[in-house]
Amino acid sequence: MAIKIKNLTFKYGTLLFLLLLMLVFSLSSPTFLTLKNLTNVLRQISIVGICTVGMTMIILSGGIDLSVGSTVALTGIILAKLLVAGLPLSPAILITLMTGTFLGFLNALLINHIDIPPLIATLGTISVYRGLTYIITGGVAVHGFPDRFRVIGQGYLGFMPLPVIIQLAIYAIGFYILYRTALGRYIYGVGSSEKVSYLSGVDVKKVKYFVYTFSGFLGGLAGVVMLSRLNSGLPNTATGFELDVVTAVVLGGISITGGEGRLERSILGCLIIGVLSNGMILLGIPEFYQMLAKGVVLIAAVGIDTSMRRSARAV
Repeated sequence: MAIKIKNLTFKYGTLLFLLLLMLVFSLSSPTFLTLKNLTNVLRQISIVGICTVGMTMIILSGGIDLSVGSTVALTGIILAKLLVAGLPLSPAILITLMTGTFLGFLNALLINHIDIPPLIATLGTISVYRGLTYIITGGVAVHGFPDRFRVIGQGYLGFMPLPVIIQLAIYAIGFYILYRTALGRYIYGVGSSEKVSYLSGVDVKKVKYFVYTFSGFLGGLAGVVMLSRLNSGLPNTATGFELDVVTAVVLGGISITGGEGRLERSILGCLIIGVLSNGMILLGIPEFYQMLAKGVVLIAAVGIDTSMRRSARAV
């Protein structure tokens, strides 16, 4: 009976936590449950959600990418500079997406061929990518984009914000890759055991190249959406963004050790991050305390994940 309760808690705990948060904030703020605010929450989490798909695949494969925030910032600044220089919107966005893809490929190159652990490799590229962002801008914000560019980050399709639609499309692609292709099975297999996957004929390095490169592409896409939403290229954009992305993935039940978890549950993790941030803003909680709360949530999520899996192995 106790084991059954533990399994149910592990399966539905994320959803229950989300509902509890919504209940607390709805009782604390009369504006929380309004349609306008809930739509705003969805818009706010869309950029995190886009990057969550790539991060989910990376963590499932047994890795991690801490450079995602710097990738978003650098690609956004490159797009800003291209637009200000007068390059048409479509080729500018294409170059930006290619840049994000290359940055992800570079992470994979460091991990695969120089054998740098993912944590250290992406910890290094955080500084490299962020440094390039400040070098390109000189620490000054970039302005002056075409009016039609704002549609990507601020527009609607019917009643739904366009960034949310982009996020849902990326999730659909993620679902297809993970659950309808051999590559998806390889990602899970590599995360469970690289050695077994290799002995089974899986090209482990190609799998890692894909997950990091795809994550870089999504970072570039998130950079496009964020720049359009802010309508200003800021070198400090997405500082600490990787914390939100990793927290959303771990809260969704993706095992930090790799090989276990479902992408759909990462959506719940994103919603928790969005609701938590939005609720604290509505209550006027200072930013420093918000950072504290997110850190506590991440530690708690990893601790619970480790405890539940240890208990499952002991049965």
